[in-house]
Amino acid sequence: MTSSLPRVTYSNIHADFSGVHAVLDARIAAFRQAMLARPWPNRIGGVNDARGEHYEARSPIDRCIVLGAFTAADGAIVDDAVAAAQRAFADWSRRPWRERVALLRRIGDELDRRKYELAAACLLEVGKSRMEAMGEAEEAVDLARYYADEMEANEGFIRPLKRAFAQEETVDILRAVGVFAVIAPFNFPLALSVNMMTAALLAGNTVVYKPSPFAGLTGALLVEAMEAAGLPAGVLNLVCGGAETGDALARHRGIDGIAFTGSHKVGMGILRHVAAGAANKPVIVEMGGKNPTYVTASADLDAAAEGVMRSAFGLQGQKCSAGSKVYVHADVKRAFLDRLVARTNTLRIGDPAERDIFMGPLIDERALARFRDASSAAIGQGQVLCGGAVLAGGLYEHGPYVTPTIVEGLPPSHPINKDELFLPLLSVLAFTDLAAAIADGNDVIYGLTAGCYAQDETELALFLERAEAGVLYANRASGATTGAWPGIQSFCGWKGSGVTSKGGLGPYYLPQFMREQSRTVWRRS
Repeated sequence: MTSSLPRVTYSNIHADFSGVHAVLDARIAAFRQAMLARPWPNRIGGVNDARGEHYEARSPIDRCIVLGAFTAADGAIVDDAVAAAQRAFADWSRRPWRERVALLRRIGDELDRRKYELAAACLLEVGKSRMEAMGEAEEAVDLARYYADEMEANEGFIRPLKRAFAQEETVDILRAVGVFAVIAPFNFPLALSVNMMTAALLAGNTVVYKPSPFAGLTGALLVEAMEAAGLPAGVLNLVCGGAETGDALARHRGIDGIAFTGSHKVGMGILRHVAAGAANKPVIVEMGGKNPTYVTASADLDAAAEGVMRSAFGLQGQKCSAGSKVYVHADVKRAFLDRLVARTNTLRIGDPAERDIFMGPLIDERALARFRDASSAAIGQGQVLCGGAVLAGGLYEHGPYVTPTIVEGLPPSHPINKDELFLPLLSVLAFTDLAAAIADGNDVIYGLTAGCYAQDETELALFLERAEAGVLYANRASGATTGAWPGIQSFCGWKGSGVTSKGGLGPYYLPQFMREQSRTVWRRS
C-alpha cells in the first residue's frame, strides 16, 4: 500500500524509494493517458468559464507533448472572478475559525490522496525530476496542515488584553482582509500556490488565484482538489493567463491584498503600484535570491560537494534558493573542486519521468537564451570546469536541455556573481579570509538563503552572525542553500528577496493575511 511507503522530502536523500518509484511508474503513465491534452477552463464562482482566448500549453520535456488547452482571462473575466470572491467573502470570513481549520485539514487530506497525480502534473509541466516533484507534492500537504495547526495553536489569533477598568472588556483580534490575489510562479506550482492560498483562506479571505502560464494544469488540479474537499463556491477562483492577466489582477480595485512569488522586477512593481494608491493593502511578496555557500578549510568536503551540487543543479537551478556561487578556502579549493566536478559529471540529464534522471530541461527558450549568454560570458572571462553546453540529438532536440556548468575565475563584481540567473550555473570564488568572503556574499540586492560548511565552531559562528539572509544552512549534504520544509525551516527573504521580513513555512506567515483590531466594550457593573 502507498501509505506504508517513505515520504519524499528534500532532505531524506538516501532513503529507499524503490516502492515510491514503482507507484510512480504506474501513476505517471495513467496520468498521461487520462489528463493530458484536455481543455481546462477558468473556474469562477464554482462554475467552469471558457470565455476568452484559448492557448495551448506544451511540456518543456518534449514540445510534442500537449499538456492542455487553457483560457487567458482578460480584464472582464478578472472582473467576474473578483466579484465572485467578493460575494463569497461575507459568509466565509464570518465562519468560526475552527470551521475553517477543519476544512483546511480536509484539503490537506485531499491533497494527500491526490499527491501522485499532482506530482505527475508538476513533473510534466515544469520538468522536475521524480523526487523533486514528489517532494513538492508532499510539501503541499504539509503546508495545508501546518497552517491549520498554527491557526489552532494561536486560538484563531484572538487574545484578551489588560483592562484599565473592571467594567471594560478588551480583546485583540486578527481579522480577514477581503479578497486576496494569489499569483504563483512556475517552479514550485504546487507548494508555493498552496502556501499562499491556504494561508489566505485560513485567515478568512477569499482568493482569486492565477498560476503561472507554464503551470495551468497543476493550478487547475489544485482548485479541483480544494473544491472536492468542500471549499464553498466562490471562495477560490481560478484565472489563467500570462503577464496581462496577472497585471489586471494585481491592479484590480476590488483586490484587498496581494500574495506574489516571482521575480524581483515584478514584485517590486506590484509594491510600488500599491504604495502609490489611496489606501494601504497587504502586499506579501517573495522574490529572488543570489545564494552563496562558504566552504572553509575545516569543512567536510564530501558533504560540501554533495550539498553544493544538489543546490546548484536541482531543478536545473530554477529555484530562488538555488546555490549560484560558492566561496572556497584556497587551502582546500582543489580538493573540493575535484569532488564537486566528479559528482556533477555523473548527473544524468533527460526525461525526468525516468527514475535516474537528476536534471530535466529548462522551462523555455528564453531560459535557454539566458544560458547561452551566461555560458559565453563564463567561457570568455573565466575557466569553465565542466558544462557550458546546449545538448542536441534525440530527446534533446525537443526541449531546452543543457549541461550543469561550473566556472571559476570570474571577478567578484561580474554580473554572474551578482545577478540571479535561474540557471544551472555555479561560480566558484577562492578566499583566505572568511569574514571578507561573507561580506562579498552579502554584497548583492538579495538576502534569501546562504550555506556554510565548517567544523570549526568559530567559523560557524561567524557565518551565522554575519550572513545577510533569512534562511541559513550549515553542513547539510542534502542541500547547501535549499530544502526548507513547513514548520522546520521558515523561508524568509531579506533585502530584495522579500518585502515583509516574515517567511512562508514558518510561524509568522499566517498573520500577514489578517489585520489587527482592538475591541473595548464598557459594560455596566
